[in-house]
Amino acid sequence: MDITFKCPQCNQELEVDAAGAGSEIQCPSCASAIVVPAPDPVNVVVPSAIASSAAAKEEKHFVVPTHETTESLIKKASKPLEIAAKETDRKIRIKTIRRTECQEVGKDHFDEKVTEFLQKIGQENVISINAVNYSAVDMVGHNITDYGVLIVFKG
Repeated sequence: MDITFKCPQCNQELEVDAAGAGSEIQCPSCASAIVVPAPDPVNVVVPSAIASSAAAKEEKHFVVPTHETTESLIKKASKPLEIAAKETDRKIRIKTIRRTECQEVGKDHFDEKVTEFLQKIGQENVISINAVNYSAVDMVGHNITDYGVLIVFKG
């Protein structure tokens, strides 16, 4: 039989074997000294017939399931960007194509040059294409406003 009672200091519910009645114990919750009360029909726990049967005392062995393949439940953290950039030969690069560089005696080849460059690097490597406007002074001293593209790509 077990005696169930509460610690008078912290109200923690405790359970002690009836043979320990009258002895002094230390509360596991608040560490105060407690005298185990005498068995009383109110605070005595009588074990049920099932709990004292042979079936309840049977030792159970649990088996951990195994699988053919092992998969990690915790995924590896991604490498920091600084390290990943150093380990690859595909670095982020920038190419600026200005319209004035694509002109020949009265012919504008800007579109062809941009298309040719984009085909060379491949669509999957293009990160962004940005239009740019700029001003420059020509050899005669005239202020010229022109445009071009800034292509950011992996290569």
